Amino acid sequence: MQFTVVNSPFNQEQVDLLNRLLPALSEGQKAWLSGYLAAAQFAGLESAIPQIAKEITIIYGSQTGNAQGLAKQFGKVLVGDGYHVNISSMNDVKPNNLKKIQNLLIITSTHGEGEPPDNALSFHEFLHGKRAPRLDDLHFSVLSLGDSSYEFFCQTGKEFDVRLEELGGKRLYARVDCDLDYDDPASEWIAGVRLSLKENDSEYAVHTAAATAEVIDVAYSRTSPYQAEVLENINLNGRGSNKETRHLELLLEGSGLTYEPGDSIGIYPKNNPVLVEQLIEELIWDPEALVTVNKDGDVLPFREALFSYYEITVLTKQLLEKIAQLSENANLRELVSSPNSAELKEYLGGRDLLDLVRDYGPWGKSAQEFVSVLRKIPARLYSIASSSLANPEEVHLTIGTVRYDAHGREREGVCSTYCADRVQLGDTLNIYIQHNENFKLPSNPNTPIIMIGPGTGVAPFRAFMQEREELGAKGKSWLFFGDRHFVTDFLYQIEWQKLLKSGVLTKMDIAFSRDTEKKVYVQHRMLEHSKELFEWLEEGAVVYICGDEKNMARDVHSALIDIIEREGGMSREEAAGYLTSMQQHKRYQRDVY
Repeated sequence: MQFTVVNSPFNQEQVDLLNRLLPALSEGQKAWLSGYLAAAQFAGLESAIPQIAKEITIIYGSQTGNAQGLAKQFGKVLVGDGYHVNISSMNDVKPNNLKKIQNLLIITSTHGEGEPPDNALSFHEFLHGKRAPRLDDLHFSVLSLGDSSYEFFCQTGKEFDVRLEELGGKRLYARVDCDLDYDDPASEWIAGVRLSLKENDSEYAVHTAAATAEVIDVAYSRTSPYQAEVLENINLNGRGSNKETRHLELLLEGSGLTYEPGDSIGIYPKNNPVLVEQLIEELIWDPEALVTVNKDGDVLPFREALFSYYEITVLTKQLLEKIAQLSENANLRELVSSPNSAELKEYLGGRDLLDLVRDYGPWGKSAQEFVSVLRKIPARLYSIASSSLANPEEVHLTIGTVRYDAHGREREGVCSTYCADRVQLGDTLNIYIQHNENFKLPSNPNTPIIMIGPGTGVAPFRAFMQEREELGAKGKSWLFFGDRHFVTDFLYQIEWQKLLKSGVLTKMDIAFSRDTEKKVYVQHRMLEHSKELFEWLEEGAVVYICGDEKNMARDVHSALIDIIEREGGMSREEAAGYLTSMQQHKRYQRDVY
């Protein structure tokens, strides 16, 4: 490279010096010189700008890892903007430090029926209690993640938003509530927050414009899924069982995807083509008409859009409200606007888009207007059932097939029946890794662990045991497993027997509810061994629960408090506090749904 006077800001003497120097420099020397000059220039700029506090705190409440992932992504963006960013779980927030925070961003999911995620429980309780301080100097904004098919959509985020304002906080940017397809609204939220921070900070110029709201660590992600080949797809249940549990093995070779036990796989399913055809028969539009399916302008034939892009098996209150605005059906409008919420709730339960069209449709002037109110098919998350150390370049899943009757029709789980009925060996599934830091093996391999996972809830514990076997971990392990029948529903029975024989698995207690006159569940087995179980807790054991939240997880939680109360000689309140302390120290972890 040669400089000339004509196209450079240097005089002839400077050009001659540069032309003698530059060819003699190594690439490393050139890079150093470039950085030195840039730093010197920025130092001059900084000296002209008064230095003020530019700290931002991001706290997250996360059950499956989505909110935590967004917190980390947006933290990188704000660091690129020149801010000092502190990121932490709500579980790690010290109440006494809350008054010291000036800029607070909250990213939280809502769990179950409007409840905070596990790692947000203590912070939520404190903030809504009498000891919460005034926060008159606080500027805040809330990003709320949820699922609009639940009645209390984004409830936790809404409660944080209201409470912070009650305590004197001022919004940096209005709360944004996200449905399952949260990428676009979440990006819009951080863009709004960044703009508000810049406007409020008149003495601070954002010097890095290159930061974006999307930070992707790998080539494949939630928004860019990997097509994983299906290597194995077998039914784990024996002949005569009224359940069907699929064991899937997927190939990850060459994908660059990595995972740890406790993480999940997200699968993007496709709708049952039979249901799609039934829906098209009820509609008046050409199934081959092209419709635009996203803001990027991508188009698909109407039939294909219903098959592979839009959710057609779940009805939500938000969906009915949108449809009522397009429809002239008086009965539908009455249902949506009725003060009797129980009537609307009853209608939503167990019905799908085909029911809605038959009862109140069709609506919309075109296929495009029809699909404009539908939401994208969300991915379904499944706990990973394998260790990558034991199964390099593979990932295994345990999926319970959902089939039931409702309102005179057979119904089915979209993803579970997609995998069970229509995915063959050699086919591919669109997947991504959902990392979950809230459900992990202890870093010390000598720590004892207690695992409680009936049915498909046993999946992550298969991964735990494979990992511990590969690492040669010496810590004790105890598994509580349950299902309906010993003969037909003992998932991975031979594997557990081998692990017990080798000593990798120290103890296993089983409960098969339909094999005895009185139903016996895992919590009953726990209570039967309450003395030994409490001894394990006192030794520092970590307790893991995976499975159904509404019934099993609540019953197991109650049983743990019973055991701690009885064996520890504590009051009910003290026992609950013992369990809360375990949770805060990551010794009580749940992957529940």
